[in-house]
Amino acid sequence: MILGLETSCDETAAALVTRGGDVRASVVASQAELHARYGGVVPEVASRRHLELVTPVLEGALERAGATLADVEAVAVTRGPGLIGALLVGLSAAKALAWSRRLPLIPVDHLHGHVAALYLGADPIEPPFVALLATGGHTMLLDVRDRSGYRVLGTTLDDAAGEALDKGARLLGLGYPGGAALDRLAREGDPGAYAFPVARVPGVDFSFSGVKTALLYAVRELDSAELERQRADLAASYQRAIVRALVDRARAAAAELGGAAIAVVGGVAANSELRASLPDAALAPLELCTDNAAMIASAACFLPALPYPEYLALDAYASAA
Repeated sequence: MILGLETSCDETAAALVTRGGDVRASVVASQAELHARYGGVVPEVASRRHLELVTPVLEGALERAGATLADVEAVAVTRGPGLIGALLVGLSAAKALAWSRRLPLIPVDHLHGHVAALYLGADPIEPPFVALLATGGHTMLLDVRDRSGYRVLGTTLDDAAGEALDKGARLLGLGYPGGAALDRLAREGDPGAYAFPVARVPGVDFSFSGVKTALLYAVRELDSAELERQRADLAASYQRAIVRALVDRARAAAAELGGAAIAVVGGVAANSELRASLPDAALAPLELCTDNAAMIASAACFLPALPYPEYLALDAYASAA
C-alpha cells in the first residue's frame, strides 16, 4: 500500500491506496468552519490547524484500513501548489514517516492528484482524454496522454471557477464556503433571468473576473427586499454563465484534439449543473472531487520514488509552474 498525505490548503487528509487503485481508507478533516468567520482561508491559521490534525488523521486512516506502518511500502505527499505553510506541514510529516521506516517518498503535484482521482474506484478512466480541472485555486484544460502526467492546453487568466463561485456566493450573502450553497440555491431560480457575460479570450483559456463584476453591479442595483426576491435567479444565472464557459471551452479543447474524451475533476466537478451539462464526460467520484489524500496516493502509483534518504532536502512550492 501507498500512504498518501495532503495538506495543500484547509483539508488535512491521509489515505491508504493499493497499487491496483483500491482505496483501503481515506480520512479528511476539513477546516471550513474554522475559516468561515473570516470569509476565506487564513494561511497561518490553516498551517497551525494542520499541525494539530495531521497525526490523528494519519492514525485514523491506518485504523480504518486495518493496517500499520509496517504495511506501507511508500509514502506519497503533496509537494505543491498550495499554501506554502500548509504544504510544509504535510511534507515534513511525510519525510519523518518515510525516514523513520527507511521508506521511499513520492512527491506529488496537487493538480496531478486531482487527475489521478479518475484512476480510482470501480470504473477508472484510461488515457488519453481532455481533463477539465476546476477548483478554488485553478481552472485548467489538460491533455492527458498517460497516467504519469499531463500537458496544459488552457488556464484561467484571472479568477479560478471555484473562486468565482465562492465570491459570487459571498455577494449573495450565502457565506463561506459558498460554492455548494450557491449550487443549492440555483436549483430554485431561473438561469435565464439575467444574461451575465463571460469574457471570450483567445484559445481555450478562461476569464471569470468580468462575470464576477457583473454580479456585483447587479446586486448593487437592488434594495434588500428585491435582492431577497431575486437571489435564486441571480444564483442560477451566475452559475449558468460560469458552467457554460467551462463546458464550451472543454468541448473546444476536445475537438482540437480530434474528438477526445472529456473528464472533469476538482472541487467544482461536484457542481450539479456542470455534471448535468457534460453527460458524456467521465467524472471523478463525488467523494474524491474535493481535496483528499487518496488522489495523491493514486498519482504516486505512476511516479518515480525518491529513495531514503535523498528526500530529506525536498522543498514545497506554492505556485504551479
